[in-house]
Amino acid sequence: MTSALIDSLRKGNRLALSRILSQVENGTDAGIAALEELFLETGTAHKIGITGPPGSGKSTLVNALTRELRRREPEKKVAIIAVDPSSPFTGGAILGDRVRMLDLQDDKQIFIRSMASRGALGGLAEQTEALSQVFDAAGYGFILIETVGAGQSEVDVVNLAHTTIVVDAPGMGDDIQSIKAGILEIADILVVNKADRPGADQSVSYLKNMVEMGYARSINNRNHHLEDFHENPVEATPSADWIPPVLKTVASEYQGITELTNAILTHAAHLRQSGQWHAKDQAAIRTNINHQLIAGLLKDFHQNVPAELVDSLVEKAQKRAISPNAAVRDLLAYNRNNTVESSE
Repeated sequence: MTSALIDSLRKGNRLALSRILSQVENGTDAGIAALEELFLETGTAHKIGITGPPGSGKSTLVNALTRELRRREPEKKVAIIAVDPSSPFTGGAILGDRVRMLDLQDDKQIFIRSMASRGALGGLAEQTEALSQVFDAAGYGFILIETVGAGQSEVDVVNLAHTTIVVDAPGMGDDIQSIKAGILEIADILVVNKADRPGADQSVSYLKNMVEMGYARSINNRNHHLEDFHENPVEATPSADWIPPVLKTVASEYQGITELTNAILTHAAHLRQSGQWHAKDQAAIRTNINHQLIAGLLKDFHQNVPAELVDSLVEKAQKRAISPNAAVRDLLAYNRNNTVESSE
């Protein structure tokens, strides 16, 4: 059944794609098998992350950007992964983004997939990376990943996307918060959306100043480091460094979308020319392996260690008879000894 679905997916069958996405998201055996086979056919899609605080207009921006990408490069299909907040009652996605993107549904070269965050931190769901791999293998040239809109926690997207767009809006008071959270540092492109509101020019000026200060600080730190090794800091400073542009958009009116698309495509060209595309791909794979390794080790741990032992140590810690650190040491020692005995 899985082989037939994969064959249909390769032929462009949207129903097969949808079924495989569901299996992968749910972590079924069929989904895992499909993902392992399809991963060998990935590596060509341009993954674009869109993050920022709630209310900044990310969904509207994704909608307009998708239309422009399809107009600019009609031979490429566009996938949208919209990570929605989870329903507190069902755990499923609250499909607000899909409702806001109804005007894209008529284009069969666009596929929109909403998925629940299911309590995952960092603005993404656990299977966001896996779904992007399926779209990549299915021949989608652009994959837009819109984070859940959790504000300060949304930095995980940088580990997945080639191009990270941070969206803000004037009058939200989130500029300083973004800098504190490290969101500014992950941006390849900064967008002040809803730029028809008062204060837009001030927001743009503020962000440009922060970018310039951050870039100058980065160059100075690099030069100081190189001087320690008696190298020429002028020659060693890479001229190909990317300075994040700060752009204004009014996505609801399609204003600034052409300039944003230009910046995205220019950034992709920069990544390929500088070799950073390969580096980002390698980093994403390393992060993926680390996440799966942690999940696998945790699964093995729970299989090896009786739940009764965990409960007893929790109870001892609650009575302040032992510390949580001591409980962890006991659990790890039990798991280690049990694993050794099983292998002998």
